Amino acid sequence: MNGILIITYYNQTRSAGELSGLEAMAHAAEQRMRPLLMTSLAACIGLLPSALSTGIGSQVQRPLASVVVGGMLIGPVLLLLIVPALQMMFLRDNDHAPHDAASPRS
Repeated sequence: MNGILIITYYNQTRSAGELSGLEAMAHAAEQRMRPLLMTSLAACIGLLPSALSTGIGSQVQRPLASVVVGGMLIGPVLLLLIVPALQMMFLRDNDHAPHDAASPRS
C-alpha cells in the first residue's frame, strides 16, 4: 500500500507540471519517507515481543511475528530505493514533445 501511495504522489506532482520526472520521484520519496518509516516502526515494535517470546504458545506466534517484523524492516528500504528506480526505468518520462503525426519518421 505504501508503494501505491508513493506512485500516486509522484503522479500528482507530475500532473501539476512543477517538476521533471526524476525530481518528482525524488520529491515523492522524500515526502512519503517519514509516514512510511513511522508505520513500519510501529508494526515492528508491536510485534517484537511476539517474535522474541519463548513462553507457552510461542510456537504458533513466533514464526508469523518473525516474518512480519522482517518484512516491515526490509519493506521501507525497498519502497524508498527500488520502487522509484524501477518507476524511472520502466515508465516513460513525458518531458519530450510528442511526435507530430504528419511528420515522416526515419
